Amino acid sequence: MTHASNKAALAPLRAAQYDWDEAAIRAALDALCAPEAVFRLAHPFGEMTGGQAFHDTALAVLRAAWPDVERRDWIVMAGTDDFGGDWVGCGGHFIGTFVAPFLDIPPTGHLAHMRFHEFYRFKDGKVVEYQALWDIPEVMMQANAWPMAPSLGREFCIPGPATGDGLIRPDRDDAHSRESQRIIVEMLDHLKKHPSQGGAEVMEMPRFWHDTMNWYGPAGIGTGRGIAGFRNWHQIPFLAGMPDRGQYVDEITYHFFGDNDYVAVTGWPNMIQTVTHDGWMGIAPSGKRITMRSLDFWRLEQGRIRENWVMVDILDAYRQLGVDVFARLREFNKARVPGSVPFPVGDT
Repeated sequence: MTHASNKAALAPLRAAQYDWDEAAIRAALDALCAPEAVFRLAHPFGEMTGGQAFHDTALAVLRAAWPDVERRDWIVMAGTDDFGGDWVGCGGHFIGTFVAPFLDIPPTGHLAHMRFHEFYRFKDGKVVEYQALWDIPEVMMQANAWPMAPSLGREFCIPGPATGDGLIRPDRDDAHSRESQRIIVEMLDHLKKHPSQGGAEVMEMPRFWHDTMNWYGPAGIGTGRGIAGFRNWHQIPFLAGMPDRGQYVDEITYHFFGDNDYVAVTGWPNMIQTVTHDGWMGIAPSGKRITMRSLDFWRLEQGRIRENWVMVDILDAYRQLGVDVFARLREFNKARVPGSVPFPVGDT
């Protein structure tokens, strides 16, 4: 009942962002959040205290650029982590007409989409912590303004669950949910065995992953289809540049929670690795150790992963490596006329 109540408490905020009623959003944040709730959002937004600061620092900035923005959820799930924390996780897109600059990204005058993964930690019926990533590089790419290396995987508007049950499904069963979480944790433990404990076979990927799984990576990495797609377009380049990943688990905190066939993880950060060897995403190896924030959802079918939605704060990773993606964006796009697009939005 706790998890159902927490999801219900979040519903007014989600609904207010669908219609994007500013007064309703502010009221929902006041009702939902503890006064000192901490909001942690992707670079360059950073950390804020209180729901109104989150609105003014982030939501209002998006609305100014996309005046008809609306929220579209395709996953809402809830569960308890191993520390006793109760979480609600949401995945979806913001969509709207991109008519004014957003974080210096030039507007297109066309429909734009930006994926979000959000995690709300509840205590006594109130949100006390929020961790979220917005796929800002996805917006840069739609504006033909991405100033970094091209993605190896496929870039497109990521879909929700193939089963259509991301929002409505049977009531959460605790035993089922914990078993799903156990499978995911065991899978990740096996992934960490390579390359330090052997070749690709030590990961036992066919045991955990469905033959036709989809790995929906963040913009900058892209999506891979099947185990081969996952390995070619993400895992091999990732390990080639950071082979020590997964070796510093004592220095980070994971928050895993399950909801029937769905499992989520969040952490701020939840990865540490050193950029060496071949480098990563077009950046030369620096030998620098960096942290990463990865906020993910998995969906299992008959005990194997069929879909995996992955978000990484790529802009923050570049920042730690000494690369200011926004400065590069401004430099590469300074010949484009700044300002708003004179394009009618809505029934004008």
